[in-house]
Amino acid sequence: SMKRIWSNKYVLIVNAISIMVAFLTHFPELITLSNPYSADGLSFPGMHWADVGNEVLFTYLSLLFLFFLNEAVFRFNSDMVSIGWKKVVCSFVLTWVVSNLLGKCFVYLHQHFDVPAIDAMLHHYLHPLRDFLITCIVTGSCYFFHQNRKSRKMLLENQQLRMENVINQYEALKSQLNPHMLFNSLNTLYLLIRESPDKARHYLEELSRVMRYTLQDNESHSVTLREEMEFVQSYMYLLQVRYEDNLQFYIRIHPELMSRKLPPMALQLLVENAVKHNEISNRRPLTVSVTAEGDTVEVSNPFQPKRGGSAGMGIGLANLAKRYQLLYKKDIIVKEENHRFTVILPLI
Repeated sequence: SMKRIWSNKYVLIVNAISIMVAFLTHFPELITLSNPYSADGLSFPGMHWADVGNEVLFTYLSLLFLFFLNEAVFRFNSDMVSIGWKKVVCSFVLTWVVSNLLGKCFVYLHQHFDVPAIDAMLHHYLHPLRDFLITCIVTGSCYFFHQNRKSRKMLLENQQLRMENVINQYEALKSQLNPHMLFNSLNTLYLLIRESPDKARHYLEELSRVMRYTLQDNESHSVTLREEMEFVQSYMYLLQVRYEDNLQFYIRIHPELMSRKLPPMALQLLVENAVKHNEISNRRPLTVSVTAEGDTVEVSNPFQPKRGGSAGMGIGLANLAKRYQLLYKKDIIVKEENHRFTVILPLI
């Protein structure tokens, strides 16, 4: 379409090139007009400003036409077309032929309709050279436009592919978190149904809230700390039903930090890890602390590993670190000191 061909940026560049070339190709004549008594004045006798002005104007219009012709025929301004050396040669030949024909048309108008033009012999001898230079400039510029547009399209596509890859990696990492929590919760629910049906109904309500959160925020890459804490407190209830008084939670969060953001289910993962990898019993109860101040939130617990349990934190913590890198280009901090295990998450 004409709108695509003559986009604003393309029109500006083509006009700038056409104006510059039109004046430069008639630079000797312009110099002669400014000093008619110089030696060059003998080469262009009887020349007037109207003659040179018409020549410059005609060259400018010819260049615009040649640019338009190349775009219409070869579509240099389209990134959907592949331009090889054969098309470049064809463009060069077509531009040279048409430029020569346009020059002959201007001579015809001058001879039969008295359109002002330069009659000097030297000017006519320079016409073939000027046609060649104009052809090189038009074809070269068109090819440069095409390559530049193509490279910008490839760069944009690469950026989009990288972004899609980041999102896919993120979703793949996040999807690995849900099954662990669901399996443990269903196992607890099964035991409650047998022992206390009333408590099981309440537990099921809390579980449905937890699962609703995971489903609603499945498409979100970030949630507020307030949303995450509402979810985590429901999750904590599920855990406390399972462990009763042997598991306690200490929460201290500054209200102004509630609007900060973090990946969904980040705190839930840390609470789950604390419960999964530490002994929780009458002999050794566990208290998990969730505190937020400054620009971070941290989850901390006494280090009391289960007997015969794995010392590693599994894939969950590694995945959380990757999610922070993919989303925010930030690192989480994992510390084990003074018999406490602490994970510090940046708040965005």
